[in-house]
Amino acid sequence: METLEIKKPLTGTTIDPLIQKRWSPRAFSQELIPEETMNSIFTAASWAPSAMNEQPWQYIYAERGTPAFDRLWDCLVEGNQPWTKDAAVIFVALYNRYYERNGRVNRNAAHDLGMANAQLLLQAASQDVYGHILGGFDADQLIDTLELSDDQVPFCMGVLGYLGNPDDLEEPYRSRERAKRSRKELNEFVTKL
Repeated sequence: METLEIKKPLTGTTIDPLIQKRWSPRAFSQELIPEETMNSIFTAASWAPSAMNEQPWQYIYAERGTPAFDRLWDCLVEGNQPWTKDAAVIFVALYNRYYERNGRVNRNAAHDLGMANAQLLLQAASQDVYGHILGGFDADQLIDTLELSDDQVPFCMGVLGYLGNPDDLEEPYRSRERAKRSRKELNEFVTKL
């Protein structure tokens, strides 16, 4: 697919092909993701490292074409709704605010959820499923929709699906889908002492 070539990262050093393959699309096909594949993706997330092996993450997801998908989709900001409607799956990534073992605040929980999300996305990419993590959502609406407790913090949402045709997207999303990816140079964020 043409988009895969456009999105291939140009790096100054060698990185694993799976990391090269992972990117955040906006164009999704109509194909649904088999439950076995979803279980594999969430299992990969479960094996992420976490402080004191707390595993503070939780995922709630729904498939396109269900009322549950629509309820979660309604929590997205307006700018994310036009292109996410075609994703096969929408999900919420939450973390537990407190350690189960002692009730203290887990200051590592968001980091640990991020690690789980990274493994989720890489496992998905290994199965030709692509994900896009979303920060643009109404947290209060999501908390009400899911009746979350004070311990459950909805940190981000995301969508998963198989790649679709960028021509099916409206602007400005079509142009973004066709744009090359770039990253900061190492000297902009790495310091050797």
